[in-house]
Amino acid sequence: MFDRIVNNPAILGGKPIIDGTRLSVEFVLEFMASGGTIQEFVKTYPHVSKEDVQQALLFAASRVRNEIESTVRIPA
Repeated sequence: MFDRIVNNPAILGGKPIIDGTRLSVEFVLEFMASGGTIQEFVKTYPHVSKEDVQQALLFAASRVRNEIESTVRIPA
């Protein structure tokens, strides 16, 4: 399903990365969160394709899809 995303303990401590690069999925998310676009990412890193970036975003979404976080307040 995610053939462009790999992890290797010898690269970035095993973080998921775009295959053939040292660009982590985390880095892609931070780039996008700071206002960058896929087109800007590909222009900045020409060895990365639009499909690589899209798959990194989908990979990240798949990891949080079923995560539920809740905050419980305990009355004083």
